[in-house]
Amino acid sequence: MSKAIPSRSEDYSLWYNELVKKAGLAENSPVRGCMVIKPYGFAIWEKMQQTLDKMFKETGHSNAYFPLFIPKSFFSKEASHVEGFAKECAVVTHYRLKNDEVNGGVMVDPDAKLEEELIVRPTSETVIWDSYKNWIQSYRDLPLLINQWANVVRWEMRTRLFLRTAEFLWQEGHTAHATRQEAEEETVQMLNVYAEFAENFMALPVTKGIKTENERFAGAVETYCIEAMMQDGKALQAGTSHFLGQNFAKAFDVKFANKEGKEEYVWGTSWGVSTRLMGALIMAHSDDEGLVLPPNLAPIQVVIVPIYRKDEELEKISEVAEKFTKELRARNISVQYDKRDTHKPGWKFAEYELKGVPVRIAIGPKDLEKGTVEIARRDTKEKQFVAQGETVEHIVTLLDDIQKNIYQKAASFKEANTHQADSYEEFKEVIEKKGGFVYAHWDGTSETEEKIKEETKATIRCIPLNSNQEEGTCIYSGKPSKGRVLFAKAY
Repeated sequence: MSKAIPSRSEDYSLWYNELVKKAGLAENSPVRGCMVIKPYGFAIWEKMQQTLDKMFKETGHSNAYFPLFIPKSFFSKEASHVEGFAKECAVVTHYRLKNDEVNGGVMVDPDAKLEEELIVRPTSETVIWDSYKNWIQSYRDLPLLINQWANVVRWEMRTRLFLRTAEFLWQEGHTAHATRQEAEEETVQMLNVYAEFAENFMALPVTKGIKTENERFAGAVETYCIEAMMQDGKALQAGTSHFLGQNFAKAFDVKFANKEGKEEYVWGTSWGVSTRLMGALIMAHSDDEGLVLPPNLAPIQVVIVPIYRKDEELEKISEVAEKFTKELRARNISVQYDKRDTHKPGWKFAEYELKGVPVRIAIGPKDLEKGTVEIARRDTKEKQFVAQGETVEHIVTLLDDIQKNIYQKAASFKEANTHQADSYEEFKEVIEKKGGFVYAHWDGTSETEEKIKEETKATIRCIPLNSNQEEGTCIYSGKPSKGRVLFAKAY
């Protein structure tokens, strides 16, 4: 099999796009900016979805589903929300086509105009809070903890598979609470769920923080986020959790009677991650040979490839391979035994390397004689011979080791590419020549934030949580600063 993808160091963007396509994850669709997620790509997304769904349910949330179409009037109810999404909205104005005999095609039937135009959901706060108005009357109805798995549409001009598409898949949690404290605790709790998922399943170290006012979700009082570093040093926002205050409750008149019988507006949150996590997974770990998948999210954790010339050899190899398959599956490890005769072992090795399968077992006639198998790990490409009687236990331990090693490699890379700047000249030099994360002082104003973004293309990714903040001087304006914030160029 010839080299499938270009080098990361030569052209990172091309490397990413080619890897997504050649590893069978996704491809562009006939609709500009939209994508087809292929079976192998969807299998990874399903593992993400199943894991997160379990975590949501363990924290008391239930799944529901709300309409794809939102009445246009709903958007005008929360001013900052409509302002934040107006430019990305796709709008349905008619409901029927008719034959265009003059031009030999079809046209929108002008007589089939909708009485009220519909927005194809870019996010669901408005339609969900309209439902909450009917679901919440008393403090006994709270907290209301709802999540939905859905697709959304944001009419992006510049798109890239998984990272930014006009339509994408995601989950969006929407909760309602009796007190501000409960809602704020929920916001932080879900941020921590995302961070735990990123670190323990995606093997992706993240920085938790709060967004600046400029970067805040439209309609939120506060936006919390997790930021990850990709292998080109750019940041990628891997999840957000929003404290909505009473903004949507007031916009949609969602009140409840408290224990004293007094009416109050409820307090809200919303939080979400999307198929953008697929892009993060690819860019954080993969190499010039293909995907490197953490075992906790790999659709195929172990592949067994037989090496043989005669059918009798295959029969004997299959006995051993099928025994391994059964024993590994009993340990909840996903296994594929690839005994296709349409491709040679070398082709299969390269294919599974491209697809990022964490562990490969090769078994040939000589292995049968010696009572061993050859085991190769994808992350380090190391190979070793293991006795057949020890193979299953070895693989259980090996998968755990691979998961930890992939995380550690990403953590070491993040640490090596995290810098501190104390002057604007130093800041510009680091951003331009080194990249990565830069901690620097900022005066807290939107004007300074915009100027730095305009001049360097670096944005404030977050105001980090749990960091020892020391007062200082803003690198740009020279005004007092309450602490360092995290700057980076970002996706």
